[in-house]
Amino acid sequence: MDRPILITGIAGFIGAEVARRLLERGDAVVGVDNLNSYYDPALKQARLHRLEQLPVPGVAERLQVVRADVEDGAAMAELFAQHRPRRVVHLAAQAGVRYSIENPAAYIQSNLVGFGHILEGCRHHGVEHLVYASSSSVYGGNRTMPFSEQQPVNHPVSLYAATKKANELMAHTYSHLYGLPATGLRFFTVYGPWGRPDMAPMLFARAILAGVPIRVFNHGQMQRDFTYIDDIVQGVIRCLDKPATADPAFDPLQPNPATAAVPHRLFNIGNAQPTELLRFIAVLEQALGRPAIQDLQPMQPGDVVATAADTSALEAWVGVRPSTSIEQGVEAFARWYRDVYVPLMA
Repeated sequence: MDRPILITGIAGFIGAEVARRLLERGDAVVGVDNLNSYYDPALKQARLHRLEQLPVPGVAERLQVVRADVEDGAAMAELFAQHRPRRVVHLAAQAGVRYSIENPAAYIQSNLVGFGHILEGCRHHGVEHLVYASSSSVYGGNRTMPFSEQQPVNHPVSLYAATKKANELMAHTYSHLYGLPATGLRFFTVYGPWGRPDMAPMLFARAILAGVPIRVFNHGQMQRDFTYIDDIVQGVIRCLDKPATADPAFDPLQPNPATAAVPHRLFNIGNAQPTELLRFIAVLEQALGRPAIQDLQPMQPGDVVATAADTSALEAWVGVRPSTSIEQGVEAFARWYRDVYVPLMA
């Protein structure tokens, strides 16, 4: 393949969907994933199988998947040397806010050490653009809504959030030292078909259909900027196609956290319409045709009460505006859950 696009975490929720869109438009893709057991690897394998079976010409020649771990420096060096990707979408990470409290070492190794290996690969092999996953979690204790990239994010409330903030700083440094164009994308509560089973929509759907209680934290007094997977993928690919550039208006005396004097940019990707958690549950109940049994719980350590994205910077940069309503997205998710996921995992 002639200088493919490298996707780390290709068997993950977002990674597989980004790969699908790139393959459908004719790109060559090399994917890497360790297929770990943080959640059932059978779902990850099913996502990969779906990619291999895409009804588009030349998929077998344009797709290669490597099983490796980003925290393995030798494996990443070999991967970059062999394939010499022209652009990189880095999505591999140890995910989950609550799990970071139970197993901090996994986050340090994957999200910090692993990201360092990706940066080194980009530096040494002439990568044109690195797009990497950050998270809305970096806003931490901020209370000014909606969250804007121009706000400082110096008060994370989980180790997961701290590692994502560190990724932004590391990428900026490589942009400064080596001129690497890099774009960090702060994802806001991604949901939809082929999603992660540890996320609220999947946990809720499973419990509702089984007739068992769902745990609703902070007694339901939560807001999330639920963002449908198609809107996320559109933003990722549009940003990938437009390498970051230095901000000519950047003022080091009044620095804008969203831009830099070097080719590094940060963008929110969210729905820009935060939804009350209880409303999300009600929409899911309607889509599944069953009521939920709610077990109201207190706030959990590391969690935040609300998230809301200001996406005006992303729209100005690449023309992306979220277009999927909660009703549309939840209906599509519920249909997939009943018709595909339940039979698949039976």
